[in-house]
Amino acid sequence: MHQNLPARPVSTFSIVARDEQSGDFGVAVASKFLAVGAVVPSARAGIGAVATQSYANLRFGPQGLALLAQGASPQAVLEAFRRTDSQLASRQFGLVAASGEALSFTGEDCHPWAGGLQEHNVAVQGNLLAGPEVVQQMLNAYQQGWAQPFAHRLLAALQAGDRAGGDRRGRQSAALLVVGEAKGYGGMSDVWIDLRADDHPAPTEELSRLLHIHELLFSRPVETRPLGPDEIKWLQALLKRVGFRDDSASGAWDERTEAGLRALYGAENLEERWVAGGLVDPVAWNYFRSRFDAPDTDTGRSPL
Repeated sequence: MHQNLPARPVSTFSIVARDEQSGDFGVAVASKFLAVGAVVPSARAGIGAVATQSYANLRFGPQGLALLAQGASPQAVLEAFRRTDSQLASRQFGLVAASGEALSFTGEDCHPWAGGLQEHNVAVQGNLLAGPEVVQQMLNAYQQGWAQPFAHRLLAALQAGDRAGGDRRGRQSAALLVVGEAKGYGGMSDVWIDLRADDHPAPTEELSRLLHIHELLFSRPVETRPLGPDEIKWLQALLKRVGFRDDSASGAWDERTEAGLRALYGAENLEERWVAGGLVDPVAWNYFRSRFDAPDTDTGRSPL
């Protein structure tokens, strides 16, 4: 029945969605399959997102996005796949378009339990699952998490599916992909988040840990504030200690302090959080105070 198909099905559970506020697209996926993030998710800013699984046809990602870019509806994408893939009965995929129209497809030959749900802006699907409660709990978690940031909603859906039984063979990998126009590193890419736990006993928990680190390092400042004289003096002493300043601490902001602080941001991979002119991103500042063994006098908290 499955001639010319891969030796192993990509049996997995996934969510594809469009953020109602920003228009960003995302895919979150987990499976008892090595490096599932290299196979299932595809997304393009302003166009849509696709998850392809169950004897996955890896052409579905780029082909589906190309069709959506040409104005095809999700149903039209399905019909195109039906015309070009003789093994469609063994495939499963979900997609969402820029209009918010979504579609979840499960071929009749997918291994049970297999199925999916779709609503405006979101589709969830899975095969070889513990049961239909997996996709239902995923959808519930996503819809109930409207107050969370988009990436967290996707991850919450994935973790809800995991708690409901997930892939009945077990756990191995998970991935999170989010795209938004110019939201990638340095504003030069649309790929905002691309995280993978490729071989891990608790992959959705590992994905949560990685997302926390990603937000620390690669999110841009939400707010800024000026540094006070005592904070500048502490910073100048630190910059001298780590080799980014060669004179004594004065407590006054100057060009050497700014240059040294910018170098420190870069050395700690926090360049996306850089602000000039004696201002600081509070998240970055808390990190520096914690990282260099001084409790933050404003909050007493560490971001780590």
